[in-house]
Amino acid sequence: MARPFRQIDVFGSGPYSGNPVAVVLDAEGLDTATLKRFSVWSNLSECTFVLPPVAPGADYRVRIFSLSTELPFAGHPTLGTARAWLDAGGVPAQPGLVVQECGAGLVPVRIDDQLLSFAAPDLLRSGPVDAAYLAEVIDILGVDPARVVDAEWLDNGPGWVGVLLDHAETVLALRPDAAAHPGRWDIGVIGPSPAGAETSFELRAFFRGDDGPLREDPVTGSLNAAAAQWLLGTGRAEAPYLASQGTALGRHGRVQISQDPEGVWVGGRTRVAITGTIDL
Repeated sequence: MARPFRQIDVFGSGPYSGNPVAVVLDAEGLDTATLKRFSVWSNLSECTFVLPPVAPGADYRVRIFSLSTELPFAGHPTLGTARAWLDAGGVPAQPGLVVQECGAGLVPVRIDDQLLSFAAPDLLRSGPVDAAYLAEVIDILGVDPARVVDAEWLDNGPGWVGVLLDHAETVLALRPDAAAHPGRWDIGVIGPSPAGAETSFELRAFFRGDDGPLREDPVTGSLNAAAAQWLLGTGRAEAPYLASQGTALGRHGRVQISQDPEGVWVGGRTRVAITGTIDL
């Protein structure tokens, strides 16, 4: 069956410089096995599947897959799905605000032309990281422990453990290797940029399911959201600020962090890259 499809470039600062997400805009009647199979086949970090909403107040419902793993929430898929839904003719019930229903509940997305911003969801897990687990993370990253400033659980769905390093250059120099550490890993790394730089922080995100190689995500909304909550909450950052991600992969991702009485907002440019149908 032919279904409407979009592929969206999210968080890019120019054409094809961000993180792509595949969006199937009518997933009714598709079983979970089909969703997983398509997500794995796409070889993108995430794919999303849009369904009619169930919760009152939602404009649509979405299921988010990172290859074969279903996630309750993810950042760049949230913005990409909202852009795809709007591009396909979706009209939000509240002008200027899309309300997405996902496994994490209702997520509001503000619309400002090509800039979309989602409200950072509450963390599912926070607090310090166990010393033994952190030692494994440091070994995977291959970083000098003396360059680790702090670590914190930053789990808002994907399961991130956050590691704050001393400098953006330390982050960019990482060459992680998880071969000696089996199992799933979701590691976010953050480093402050030098004074006067365009951006305030450099981030990188590394992930692996139960098997396979460790992969790097080009630009990660969920990690930026949780990192912002941590950095702002500990006084290490002031909003608004601009974060960079994807540099090590040749991308030019830019994530805009703002804060108001309603919470922390994570924004980025969204661009429709591919429009068509897909046979599922």
